[in-house]
Amino acid sequence: MVVVCPKCKTKLKVDDTKLSPQGSRFKCPKCSTVLLVKKPVIQEKKSLSEKKVLIAHSNPAVVDTVKTILAGQGYEIISSSDGIDTMVKALKELPWLGIIEVALPKIYGFEVCKRLKGRPETKEMKLVLVPSIYDKTKYRREPVSLYGADDYIEEHELSTRLAESISRIKGGAPAESETPEQQPAVQAPAAPGVRPEGKQQEPAASRPTAAAAPAAKPGPSEKTDEMTEKAKRLARTIINDIYLYNSSKVDESVRQGNFYAVFAAEVKEGKKLYDNRIPQETRNKADFFREAFDNFLAAKKKSLS
Repeated sequence: MVVVCPKCKTKLKVDDTKLSPQGSRFKCPKCSTVLLVKKPVIQEKKSLSEKKVLIAHSNPAVVDTVKTILAGQGYEIISSSDGIDTMVKALKELPWLGIIEVALPKIYGFEVCKRLKGRPETKEMKLVLVPSIYDKTKYRREPVSLYGADDYIEEHELSTRLAESISRIKGGAPAESETPEQQPAVQAPAAPGVRPEGKQQEPAASRPTAAAAPAAKPGPSEKTDEMTEKAKRLARTIINDIYLYNSSKVDESVRQGNFYAVFAAEVKEGKKLYDNRIPQETRNKADFFREAFDNFLAAKKKSLS
């Protein structure tokens, strides 16, 4: 090994075999400074923890849903709500499994997947990518790429598919995928609180209810903050949905600088949905829709350059 004299900056070559863990003393041949050199400690390579699962999602309700699904399985649950925090916790905690939302703020989920799979510490980490289909009236589609993830589960299917997916991943089996010809053209379930056409909602009186204390009503400021986060999350979901199913076309439009022209119909459709779901009061605060699109395109342009 090579050590540097702190006084005269002379580089000294020291035989590692002559060093002890407590340290050995050497005299600098140039300035006679006595150096205490310790044998370097070899860091043991850390392995992924089979007891840890990372849930990265910007919606606390979805995090709670996943926690409920995994309850009783002995996992230590680590949660995160943005891409930067997800990277930090993944590298620090080294969970064996990450369940990652595509539309994470700060660093998008598909980019997190690529980065984790590209690092030696986390390349063996199993990842489940979770996109949200913003328009539940469209038929279910398969993404162009899993971006390094081991499986793909749309948000509204987590409760029915996650446990089976984890079991399959632990067993080392590849994710099941259907070709467009094999895939049934079945409409995705409606958003929470909306019944599919032709199905009647069960009368409230006949549905079992759990006894619980009345929840405290959120104040005006809490409602405002919640709606702002909902607006930002929906805007990110829309742009990520467009990218997930048109990644090559989006990349090319970003390179050409004509994304809004190429995807004019999709942007118009997404904006209409956004305006229908987000109250005017929230939309007056800021253009969260355009902000999400511009931020995404700026990040994509930087990654492609």
